Amino acid sequence: MPLIKESTYKRAPRYQFNGHLQTVLPAILRRVQTTYERERLTLSDGDFVDLDWVDNRSRNLVLLSHGLEGNSERHYMMGMANRFSEEGWDVLAWNCRSCSGEMNRKFRLYNHGEIGDIGEVIGHALQTKNYEKVLLIGFSMGGSILMKYLGVHGKAVPEAVIGGVAFSSPCDLKASVDALELPGNGFYKRRFFKSLSRKVTDKAADFPGRLDISKLDEVGHWRDFDEHYSAPLGGYEDAADFYRQASAKNFMGGTDRPILLVNAGNDPILPPACSPAELCKDHPKLFLERPGSGGHVGFTLPGKPYAWSEYRAIQFLQDHLN
Repeated sequence: MPLIKESTYKRAPRYQFNGHLQTVLPAILRRVQTTYERERLTLSDGDFVDLDWVDNRSRNLVLLSHGLEGNSERHYMMGMANRFSEEGWDVLAWNCRSCSGEMNRKFRLYNHGEIGDIGEVIGHALQTKNYEKVLLIGFSMGGSILMKYLGVHGKAVPEAVIGGVAFSSPCDLKASVDALELPGNGFYKRRFFKSLSRKVTDKAADFPGRLDISKLDEVGHWRDFDEHYSAPLGGYEDAADFYRQASAKNFMGGTDRPILLVNAGNDPILPPACSPAELCKDHPKLFLERPGSGGHVGFTLPGKPYAWSEYRAIQFLQDHLN
């Protein structure tokens, strides 16, 4: 069923005339302010993640998951937080391990396929306050995490969790990695590589002998980085195993809750393989929407206080999750 044939997102502002500008300019130009209250959650393995709350004394919670090397202060996180606050919802914007400004303790980082942490965050939120409804919203990697979580756990997901919304999510991680190697995408590759390389270097210093940091100088392709660093830090056998286990399309079919996946047709780093139309068209719980423009986590609306994605999440909630 749910292939959404016509998106309500028609076009970006005229000055954002391609997918790259629609990706980069919102991150540079958009100014969003949100006041969070921070809590540190100790995880079951002794590590920690930092949680940023907006408490509106609601029985409903939206849980926001950021993208690769993002955090709760990204414009898309704060914009969505503000939009749901306007509707009276509580907000929990969680920061993956190492993403809140302080390095995590264990020999591991976050990754697209790690769903244990989001499970603990959801459990903690439900223990903190007996929410009637919990909606999961994720951006890029965060969307992949929530879709895998819902797919793997299926009917065992806590009853309060009503569904998920994922924007610009790489459901096929290998295809997305291959896209980073395309001409014109070097900016994204260099940006991610620079940030993650610092974390890998820190981990190598904290855990001597566990990582061969000299191989950083040999990394030419993103797959090499995943082979030498992402896989061992995530507990995977190798890069191929990492891509298999971290690709949401391999798991999201198991969901018992509705999921909306929105991937723009001109997203520079998400090729068509990241939008599994064949899976979604016959699945009663998977809704796939592919607007022609929007870039990667862009979706700017001229003259509007919110991005289109922030209005779209509310619309999906009203249409399918109430």
